[in-house]
Amino acid sequence: MSTQPAAPAKKSAPAKKAAPKSARRRSREFALQGLYQWLITGEDLAAIDAHTREQEGFGKVDKAHYEALLNGCMHEAADLDAVLARHVDRQTNELSPIEHSVLMIGAYELKHCVDIPYRVAINEAVELAKSFGGTDGHKYVNGVLDRAATDLRPQEVAAHLNAK
Repeated sequence: MSTQPAAPAKKSAPAKKAAPKSARRRSREFALQGLYQWLITGEDLAAIDAHTREQEGFGKVDKAHYEALLNGCMHEAADLDAVLARHVDRQTNELSPIEHSVLMIGAYELKHCVDIPYRVAINEAVELAKSFGGTDGHKYVNGVLDRAATDLRPQEVAAHLNAK
């Protein structure tokens, strides 16, 4: 039997505090919940919006961005699905409701929110997929939106690629 003293316990690194979520990120999360509910239940916009606004933490969202995303994605679903259909490997109604919702939000932001750089719009969608989607769903979302960006923002994508 050894009489050596036990090795000292290693101190674990202090846990990093997650950065607080921005109001825009929160608006995307709540819009995602609403779109998911819509894809699953088919409820109307007013009922989904009312239900979403009752959720804890809704007061911290960018309400204008949330409204633009939820209303825009629901009203333009067919157009957004047409954009996505060129870049997905199956029909959009066969995607998981989370991935479908995330892709709709990403496509909507790429199409309409030109104040948000395309890479930020894609990254935000990827983060949503990481938080709410399946194990590798974020990789799929990244690939689809990266290809969709070339359709929706060709000049911005080309400028980025030329700057490399």
